[in-house]
Amino acid sequence: MNMTTIVEFPAKESEEISVMSKPLETILHVDDDADIRVIIKMSLETVGSFNVHQFASGQEAVEAAASVQPQMLLLDMMMPDMSGEEVWKLITQQPGLATVPTVFLTAKAEDSFSQELRRKGAAAVITKPVDPMLLASQIKEIWHKASQS
Repeated sequence: MNMTTIVEFPAKESEEISVMSKPLETILHVDDDADIRVIIKMSLETVGSFNVHQFASGQEAVEAAASVQPQMLLLDMMMPDMSGEEVWKLITQQPGLATVPTVFLTAKAEDSFSQELRRKGAAAVITKPVDPMLLASQIKEIWHKASQS
């Protein structure tokens, strides 16, 4: 039985209300595993009707983020070129992207790891393996809670 755990965190106090008041449409997703990218894209586009921009490396995502203008980041935590946390830092340093809610996908499910991301302002941590039939509703719920904060 696949069990997905979501650890939710409060949105940053500096969240821009205008961005968060819109329905979630555009997600930037980074994962070095091609099979996971296919599953996530099908899940979020087919089930959730989201516009998903995917990248195989953190560097590609960082370079494209300004043109994508994502409303949410969905980042694999462990990748060969840079960690999800490094990608998060570089993207949110770009103009207009400082308060984009970020969700981490990881196989590392320790509480201390999740708490550290919470301290840094992550919107949520979803442990792998994800359930592709539930992922879109999980993302919508995270967006809704982030917009209520």
